Amino acid sequence: MAGQSRRHPMLRRSRAMWASRRVWQPRLVFWAGAISIGLISVLFAVLADKAQALFHAVIGNDGGWRFYLPLAITPLGFVLCAWLAHAFFPGSQGSGIPQAIAARHLRDDDDRSHILSLRLVAGKIALTLVGLFCGASIGREGPTVQVGASLMLQAARWGGMAQARGLILAGSAAGIAAAFNTPLAGIVFAIEEMGRTYEARTNGLVLTAVILAGLASLGVLGNYTYFG
Repeated sequence: MAGQSRRHPMLRRSRAMWASRRVWQPRLVFWAGAISIGLISVLFAVLADKAQALFHAVIGNDGGWRFYLPLAITPLGFVLCAWLAHAFFPGSQGSGIPQAIAARHLRDDDDRSHILSLRLVAGKIALTLVGLFCGASIGREGPTVQVGASLMLQAARWGGMAQARGLILAGSAAGIAAAFNTPLAGIVFAIEEMGRTYEARTNGLVLTAVILAGLASLGVLGNYTYFG
């Protein structure tokens, strides 16, 4: 009887804890952030492929006068991207991976917002698509890392989660996993690219984000193979 009386208060406390909004709200926001990373990364991948296909359709492959169009389209596209980045999306410069790494080492949230924000998510995607349409030799791996980190950090702000460094790492890994349908690559990326200060307590965040983002991408595109 004494053992049961001791267990009952523990059960009541456990039930109260799991029923608390403070316990579930951060988790729900985190899960929603991971799923949104998967969906946006897939959309980014599809649009990037279409932008490249459109560029090749414009220049053609018949060897005619359109073969020389990149001499005009590409420089003008670079000028447009530089102007847009400077005027509307400051902080979007760079590949994206160094920015995500730097954000993990910043202590002030205002400083992080200069390189990780929803505005930069839109800017990074738009500028990458414009660059691909103009024939730029760029990829979307780096931008996807910054996009994933930005989305997860914003989700952390909405959910009141305090582990900013671990969440940036989780968002970056989730972006890689969803964009290239490679969950293991997302985890390896988290360890290798951003893992100089890798902490054991972030394991759960990274694994959960990678799984949810990967499932979201699989739900939209199915089990696909990406070479690019």
